[in-house]
Amino acid sequence: MVAILTDFAIAGALILVSQMLRAKVKFLQSFFIPASLLAGLIALILGNQVLGVLNFSDYSGDYTWTLVVMSFVAVGLPGIKFTKASGERIGSYFFYKLGTWALQFSLPVILCCLVLSKANMGVNDGFGLLMAAGFMGGHGTAAAVGATFAKLGFPEASDIAMTFATAGILAGVFGGLAFIKWATKKGYTQYVHDIKNISDDLRTGMVKRENREIFGTNTISPISLDPLCWHFAIMLIPTVLGIWFCDWFGGKTGVFLPEYAIGFLIALALSPLLKKSGMEEYIDFRITDRISACCTDFIVFFGVAKIKLSVVIEYAVPLVIMLALGGVIVFLTVYYFGPRMNKDSWFERSIFVYGYSTGVFAIGMLLLRIVDPNGESATLPDTGFAESIQTLNELFAWSVGPYMMMSGKGPWFGLGMLAVVVVSIAVSKAFKWWYNIPLDQRGAIHDRRID
Repeated sequence: MVAILTDFAIAGALILVSQMLRAKVKFLQSFFIPASLLAGLIALILGNQVLGVLNFSDYSGDYTWTLVVMSFVAVGLPGIKFTKASGERIGSYFFYKLGTWALQFSLPVILCCLVLSKANMGVNDGFGLLMAAGFMGGHGTAAAVGATFAKLGFPEASDIAMTFATAGILAGVFGGLAFIKWATKKGYTQYVHDIKNISDDLRTGMVKRENREIFGTNTISPISLDPLCWHFAIMLIPTVLGIWFCDWFGGKTGVFLPEYAIGFLIALALSPLLKKSGMEEYIDFRITDRISACCTDFIVFFGVAKIKLSVVIEYAVPLVIMLALGGVIVFLTVYYFGPRMNKDSWFERSIFVYGYSTGVFAIGMLLLRIVDPNGESATLPDTGFAESIQTLNELFAWSVGPYMMMSGKGPWFGLGMLAVVVVSIAVSKAFKWWYNIPLDQRGAIHDRRID
């Protein structure tokens, strides 16, 4: 227990220092480097692999996948809610997200299965799925998918996926800002003229008193139980049940299911029970989201800090090839598919998906807030609707994908995902949601809000 507390104390101290650096150093502010990512990189340098100053306990390698389960539980607890929205706007955006999502799962997998794994580069078919695990999934999913691959006989997968995730976040931040500068210069943004007007709150990460938002509400009386403890306890139940079930099922059958997926499903199943019993009224999902986000920060820290540099060096060539392909895919996500599959506010919606596709939801949020500070593009509510369906697709991919990769069925998985890309484009064209309008004719900045 002391070792675990010490690990988190070190992590907390480095995250705190990194946030102070973010608040003071102009370079870090200019490129919006997340404090948890910076702290992880510092820990990696100070750790045994480089300077040898820091020593984490033997437990530290297990933190990421445990925290991942709780993060996915937070996604499942509110349940899946469908809302009414504009058919064309939602439909085109959904198939845009679906098609560009599947693109990350198809091309890298096909390239790896048909070329890299047969070119004496020391990689197996599973390597092809790790780019999407890092780029589209972020550090949390990278940790989860890496743990699944490790159980299937690919122990280096976690380090490779974490490397992709770290590169993805950097590509998301640096590439996203480059895209925004290009779009504002060309007049493609609808709600901002110049990113020089970004608030100090976003740059430094320190929110001024007058701009602070409510963290959550006291849904139960602190006299009986602290509200934070209440929400934490609710999240722990499906988290532990998911881990226990996977351990039991794996011991009985020899098939080890991904804990994060089972935790998500248990939370999803728990949602209607909470609503029927009346307990949902006393849950503030803003608080569960914050607990999940806190877990994500520590996932990023430990995931980056524990990357094995020897593995990165060993797989350097295929890593570079895959990163180059990933860069092309996310470039096409914004530049090619963005204006063709989104009619209004195409850039604002595209840059959010770009950020989401290169790391974590928070990067997409960051980029979106820069170009749409008042939420006028309706990107977030539309994302909530689309994610209600997309989450199930992602759950299938992360659960079934590793098993197909490691059982010789990787090419079929890649071709199946490529078919999803084709179907997404076909549906968009069939419903006239494919907008072949030249970029210079997409309209200048205006003050119209999408309803």
